[in-house]
Amino acid sequence: MVNSTYAKNGIIEDQMAVTVTRKGQITLPKSVRDSLNIGPGSMVDFERAPDGRIVLVKVDKRPTPSHFARFRGHAGKGLSTNEIMALTRGEI
Repeated sequence: MVNSTYAKNGIIEDQMAVTVTRKGQITLPKSVRDSLNIGPGSMVDFERAPDGRIVLVKVDKRPTPSHFARFRGHAGKGLSTNEIMALTRGEI
């Protein structure tokens, strides 16, 4: 169910009712997924707005790669034992 309401700031907001499953899950309406460019595997966050509303936000940040990530898939001449030990200690 979609109801349009006129907000104080002059922006028309759509209110969409969804059903919560027994597991606490919901299905995001297609219009919401499309407007936030949310697809399979996308991460979202819920933030509390100053007026108390809960806002759905797409998370664009990718996890910070570990200091080992740059060596993943490397098959050439590798590091020396001392360099590997320094890497595991976080010295590099």
